[in-house]
Amino acid sequence: MIRARLIIHGQVQGVFFRDSARAKAEEIRVTGFIANEADGTVSAVVEGEENLVNDFIDWCHSGPSTAHVEKVQVEKLGYTGEFEDFSIRY
Repeated sequence: MIRARLIIHGQVQGVFFRDSARAKAEEIRVTGFIANEADGTVSAVVEGEENLVNDFIDWCHSGPSTAHVEKVQVEKLGYTGEFEDFSIRY
């Protein structure tokens, strides 16, 4: 089990990125959260089995068809198990 912190750059706000990411996370059964940031990026923290977290990270490189992802910064961290589900933070 691992934890990853992501910062997604590009046209990623106002394009249903967070809602699509929540649906993807629920589909592959990872936990955590996703949020819009004041600088126009989207940040996420995701936990789960390493291959599933990597699948989520791979998805974030393209996101929904309405998004234009330029870059995804990823920091792998130690698993904490603090999340029960995947949520959108406002």
